[in-house]
Amino acid sequence: MRVKRGFKARRYRKKILKRAKGFRGSNNRLYTEAIQTSDRALVYQYRDRRTFKNDIKKLWNHRISVASKSLGLNYSTFMGALRKSDVQLNRPQLADLIQNNPSAFKALVEKLPLNNKH
Repeated sequence: MRVKRGFKARRYRKKILKRAKGFRGSNNRLYTEAIQTSDRALVYQYRDRRTFKNDIKKLWNHRISVASKSLGLNYSTFMGALRKSDVQLNRPQLADLIQNNPSAFKALVEKLPLNNKH
């Protein structure tokens, strides 16, 4: 006996077409095109969530590096001195401090125990 699947197939197709809303050309109208395009979009979405986090981490490091260089230290020396002095600030907090309160960052750098071997 033949089974036509009825509303369940239609519900699934409507879900796919809804997910493809906003795509250009036939990608938002034709079911097969919509499946392929929306699956590819989900792959990009998954990948780019991680890429975005990595970009934010790079931005934090860059801000810390530029701010420490402006005070005469390189990034690794600054972070090493920070670890030795048991300051409990992580990179996002440091980047926020640099952006919103540069004078507090300068005071923090002046309190660090730096071993300059010049």
